Amino acid sequence: MVVFGLFQLLLSQLPSLHNIAWLSVVAVATSFGYSFISLGLCAAKWASHHGEVRGTLAGAAVDVPKEKAFNVLLALGNIAFSYTFADVLIEIQDTLRSPPAENKTMKRASFYGLGMTTVFYLLLGCTGYAAFGNDAPGNILTGYAFYEPFWLVDIANICVIVHLIGAYQVFAQPIFARLESCVACRWPDAKFINATYYVRPATVAVAPLKLVLRTILIMFTTLVAMLLPFFNAVLGLIGALGFWPLSVYFPVSMHVARLKIRRGELRWWMLQAMSFVCLLISVAASIGSVQDIVHNLKAAAPFKTSG
Repeated sequence: MVVFGLFQLLLSQLPSLHNIAWLSVVAVATSFGYSFISLGLCAAKWASHHGEVRGTLAGAAVDVPKEKAFNVLLALGNIAFSYTFADVLIEIQDTLRSPPAENKTMKRASFYGLGMTTVFYLLLGCTGYAAFGNDAPGNILTGYAFYEPFWLVDIANICVIVHLIGAYQVFAQPIFARLESCVACRWPDAKFINATYYVRPATVAVAPLKLVLRTILIMFTTLVAMLLPFFNAVLGLIGALGFWPLSVYFPVSMHVARLKIRRGELRWWMLQAMSFVCLLISVAASIGSVQDIVHNLKAAAPFKTSG
């Protein structure tokens, strides 16, 4: 995690998403890499059982019924995380060239991207469960599901690391920009905040505010990641917290305002009903994720990895 944080410190000094387009491309390529490797390994494992589907329709058996309920809620949070891209959608749209219009390109990209993502996730989830049944780990590549071929598993894990490096920047750059903008507006005359220095001979621009603020944020997130190394639980909590407000509420509100849908119309009620259902999902997933974090903390040691 320390090495990961150091990489992020270096990459965070790039001005914006425009400057890390290459990193985004690499992240996408590596995501395809580890995804298809995981799918292939699960399919091979399933085939080794002569096509016999492991597991049961009701899922894993547990001694305490509420534990299973919490596991279901945690799974909802992990699913929600897969669709929390709305906070970077506008930033990505700003990097597109026109013509055609950026919003049309983004709408088409979102449609195909969501469709492909959903189909692939369902395919991988079903294949993985068919291969491992109730013993399926939370993380196929690091949950001791596969030992051979070790070189292929290692390649997949390297792809995961590279993908996470790129994904961190894609999600963090808009946050950096927003915080820096707020600080600059709050203290417009402060030299430390608005100054930019150029380091020769490479003529590298160094902004003290950017250097300090981004370093603090990355150090904080790295420390939290080391203190709470619970992959599925933290992923579920992030997904649950971001799903309803960013992926549902604000887009629905903007859609209603843009099309001037009047309160009380059938479309208005349908949109509000969808938003309310998604709110319940976010709340439920948050409960499941927090419960799992609390449960893991009882047996966890700081700065030790966990599933």
